[in-house]
Amino acid sequence: MHTLALAEALAEQGQDVTVWTLGRGGGFFRPVHPSVRVELVPFPDEPGESVGERILRSIALLRTAFTPGDYDIVHAQDCISANAVDRCVRTVHHLDQFTTPELAACHERAIVRPYAHLCVSSAVAAEVHAGWGLSPTVIPNGVDAARFADAVPGTRHGAYVLSVGGIEPRKGSLDLLDAYALLRDDFPGLKLVVAGGETLFDYRDYRAEWERRASALKVEPLVLGPVDHDELPGIVAGAAAFAFPSTKEGFGLAAMEALAAGVPVVVRDLPVLREVFGDTVSYGHDPASLAAALRAAIKEPLPATAGRELAAAHTWEAAARRHLEFYASLKP
Repeated sequence: MHTLALAEALAEQGQDVTVWTLGRGGGFFRPVHPSVRVELVPFPDEPGESVGERILRSIALLRTAFTPGDYDIVHAQDCISANAVDRCVRTVHHLDQFTTPELAACHERAIVRPYAHLCVSSAVAAEVHAGWGLSPTVIPNGVDAARFADAVPGTRHGAYVLSVGGIEPRKGSLDLLDAYALLRDDFPGLKLVVAGGETLFDYRDYRAEWERRASALKVEPLVLGPVDHDELPGIVAGAAAFAFPSTKEGFGLAAMEALAAGVPVVVRDLPVLREVFGDTVSYGHDPASLAAALRAAIKEPLPATAGRELAAAHTWEAAARRHLEFYASLKP
């Protein structure tokens, strides 16, 4: 989302922008404005390939195909793209800890090798500084607030708590299950809906644990998987509450989109989310407190006006202008 929205906003301001990506699944999750060129590097599936092997193959294929000499600025948004080029600007969206050796090495190189660094929040910039002595420039995310503010709430799923981002450790999916189990008796018929879930990484063991936990709790969540770009705003707008129990985040774009839709939001109590959302959302730190916050959000939601205003204040136009200023400040 960050890559495409920023690229389109830069192109709108007269810049010549090309987005390079591995062609997993045949392209992006939504159409890209024709003002932005797209280079898809074929990336066929390899049956039986391990996560580490897939990471190394991703880097090698992108490095072989990419033509860095054609561009004044090369801006990498993840560890694979940052490893596939020798000189780049890097946005560190959030820091993570990986157990797969190849992925851990990719993550480390993608922080230390770029010659300039950005973060989308001061909290993550402080983590990067504490861990590596670097001082990233902070440029917050933009938000397509109007897309969610104008959405017609969906009714297909009845009453539901929504989580967007799939089922994985970083998203706090197990805590979400436990919180919902504590909440459901107060709201007969209230469902737990999870949207998203496509990932490069292998979280099959975590997903299996999540399914075992759901069965033990007698919870039957509705897992939508990847959702069509045009359908997502209505699904978000139709939620009774939006749950965002992530253990690590850089900004919290999905939660900001929910605020734009006027939906009450509950997030994990993290410094980065306190920084970004302030008092426009409710907070919890474990299943019990997340359940309590969701219960209160459904029964007595915070006024939606402040959240809508916060989301509307984060524009991609402003983010693009700040990126251009940042690019101009770099030494050749």
